[in-house]
Amino acid sequence: MNSELKCVLVGCGSISDSWRRGAAGLEGLTMAGFVDLDLTAARKSAAAWNAAAATVSDDLAATLGRVRPDVVFNCTVPEAHHDVTLTALAHGAHVLGEKPLANNMEEARRMVEAAEATGRLFAVIQNRRYNSNIRRLRAFLASGVLGQLTTVNSDFYIGAHFGGFRDSMPHVLLADMAIHTFDAARYLTATEAQSVYCHEWNPAGSWYEGDASAVAIFQMSGDIVYTYRGSWCSEGLHTSWECDWRIVGTRGSVTWDGAAVFRAQVTRGDEGFMRPLADVALPEIAVPPEQTGGHGGLIRDFLRAVREGGSVETVASDNIHSLAMVHAAIDSAARKMPVDVHA
Repeated sequence: MNSELKCVLVGCGSISDSWRRGAAGLEGLTMAGFVDLDLTAARKSAAAWNAAAATVSDDLAATLGRVRPDVVFNCTVPEAHHDVTLTALAHGAHVLGEKPLANNMEEARRMVEAAEATGRLFAVIQNRRYNSNIRRLRAFLASGVLGQLTTVNSDFYIGAHFGGFRDSMPHVLLADMAIHTFDAARYLTATEAQSVYCHEWNPAGSWYEGDASAVAIFQMSGDIVYTYRGSWCSEGLHTSWECDWRIVGTRGSVTWDGAAVFRAQVTRGDEGFMRPLADVALPEIAVPPEQTGGHGGLIRDFLRAVREGGSVETVASDNIHSLAMVHAAIDSAARKMPVDVHA
């Protein structure tokens, strides 16, 4: 049986329900504390987790001192990620935090440094990586069937009526959602962003105060150009939450609808105005259960690393490179010029 780990959940808003569903059925996890500035929300969260004996509080430091948890789940709003994470690390807890890693790059760097200094694992809930379809596509690209990758395109168009803090969030698409897609681009291509040119705007009819649409062009390492087009106020013909993708190589292309539909073609022959093409099926791959399941898979993997040592794919020292893409895109849009990407 898995060794028992005590956990304190900080931030008991709606996003924490996704964590609760993901953690359902995990052995060896005791929810020992719930912290929120709204005590009513903390009590409701404790009840939802069936944690009647847990400490409920609006004081994080006091709760950590009393409970002495092994891990902290940080489900707070982005503005609070920095302070909550540093407090948890200072109390000796490992931290799994909601995305984005931090509200800005300076805070992100301090958080990564604090995790290294305390010797604690600090990771981000980039749950899209824990998806069997993206892992299947990554394996296909790594096989070299398409030749050298040259171009990656992703489209995200969804009309999302959240209500709450996102309605007034600056750069709501780039700061809150694009992090998933940017991280996926890094993951799929095994490259890093070097520069970006971005334009963001808020279309007529938008229900957001901040810019809810953006187009960005990234120069990635390996001579790959990656483009992102997205809108969070686009009604009709929605893409999947994982985007629509087209990836081009020197010998062929693959498309992915973000769900389970792939289509790939490669050249067969070297003559003709358009070279002859052949459909190629993406091979099935065996994905370990702990690497699937979105939130559940990532939480399970994180707890494994806490118990056994080691790390996870979404460790903050890696994820900061995805966050750097977000803030470079925001900076480029503000300055109306290309900028370099620096983690």
